[in-house]
Amino acid sequence: MVRMTVLASGSKGNSTIVSSATTRILVDAGLSCRELMKRMRAAGEQPEALDAILITHEHQDHVQGMAVTARKLGIPVYLTEPTHRAWVRWMTPQKRITYAEWLEQRRASVQRSAFSVQEKQGAGSREQGAEDGVRRSALGVQECDLASVRCSADVGAEPDPEEKAAAEEAITEAAKEPQRDPAALPAVEYFRAGSGFRIGDIAITPFTIPHDAADPVGFVFEADGVRIAIATDLGYMPSNVSVQLRGCDVLMLESNHDVDMLRDGPYPWSVKQRVMSRVGHLSNDAAAEFLARSYDGGAAYVVLAHLSENNNLPELARISAERALRDRMSLLANHLLLAEQDRPLEAIVL
Repeated sequence: MVRMTVLASGSKGNSTIVSSATTRILVDAGLSCRELMKRMRAAGEQPEALDAILITHEHQDHVQGMAVTARKLGIPVYLTEPTHRAWVRWMTPQKRITYAEWLEQRRASVQRSAFSVQEKQGAGSREQGAEDGVRRSALGVQECDLASVRCSADVGAEPDPEEKAAAEEAITEAAKEPQRDPAALPAVEYFRAGSGFRIGDIAITPFTIPHDAADPVGFVFEADGVRIAIATDLGYMPSNVSVQLRGCDVLMLESNHDVDMLRDGPYPWSVKQRVMSRVGHLSNDAAAEFLARSYDGGAAYVVLAHLSENNNLPELARISAERALRDRMSLLANHLLLAEQDRPLEAIVL
């Protein structure tokens, strides 16, 4: 059995659980840890059963609760190295150092700490302990403080209560261990777009998407003969993404904005240009064009995701997609779903 549960999707936070019989992966953690736990339990998912966190890119609406959640559950974070570098730089802007310098400082700090502990424990385990400490800690990332919390570049909105809660949660965690590196996590695993890997019994294929982040990716998950694709935060639909989305049983596709609403809306013109650019977000029309012309029609479920609260309406996104799928009636009604920002979507089980 393969299960997909969208916990939240939109400009204020994105997070989805993909699970098999033995493996559970949190794809993005764009809500506070507290809210993620709450929604997981409301959706019938047990946070303690998560095996890993998988990140698409470093924008705040995808990583807001990543660090605190990973630390509380003691699970690894999987992301690309450029994404990690961008996140570390964003977390420690006041230091104004390069990633290589930060990594070297972190290794030196871990080695000093390991040496001190080993002196007390004896020389027998000294060398192995230092190596383990460097490998596990030097590549870590950790939660931000209040000054680090900011909105997604997608919306340009003022901080909302959810972001404040995440900030307070991060500060509380930091206060418990004042000397903790703000860019440290239990474990970090790197992957590369185009190179498949596995977490438990779930095979994962990451693919590059066009978005204004360091190294943004989408994913195809395969387990027990089921394929699930997640493709959000992309400015247009390139051929490499279209190929990856073929043969899927579940397709989660961005339908971010209505072009007219965006143009007439309250955002500054610079933000509007960014959203409509080839590294911005997929509009209703662009999503519909893909569904009508390039989509193979094979999915049992199509989930429209990352709808803008200010520049879109669920009815508009649905109508655009239904028109594009009118020759594939089996995908209408309950098989065309809209992910929501404020509550989990009912789990899709295959």
